Amino acid sequence: MKSQAGKDKLSNIIQLVEKKGLEAKNLIQELKELREIAKTENDPLVVKILRYCFEYLEQNESFDVQGQFEEDEEGNVSPIEVTSDQDNLLYVLSLLQHPEQRINREELCDYRDALKNSLY
Repeated sequence: MKSQAGKDKLSNIIQLVEKKGLEAKNLIQELKELREIAKTENDPLVVKILRYCFEYLEQNESFDVQGQFEEDEEGNVSPIEVTSDQDNLLYVLSLLQHPEQRINREELCDYRDALKNSLY
């Protein structure tokens, strides 16, 4: 997030998920509001990730999407086991704190693809 309003909103959502988990009241609404802020920042990847996140939460009432991968010495890519739905969502939200960083951007693209494949 680039704007202070976006950073503050994202920070509040992270705190909400840390305290209340995925069952947090208004979590989906908060993500929708953050998406509206992200639209003004002109980063289509962030906007899309936020939409996919709240759509996935609405449809599945969980966040068990597999979006983290690791590569071994031979170049084989395998998914990293997700510890919990809450931790998985918190990880995506933490990536959104600095979406301009190359590694974060790559991981956000992985999540975007995984969420899209799960939803559609």
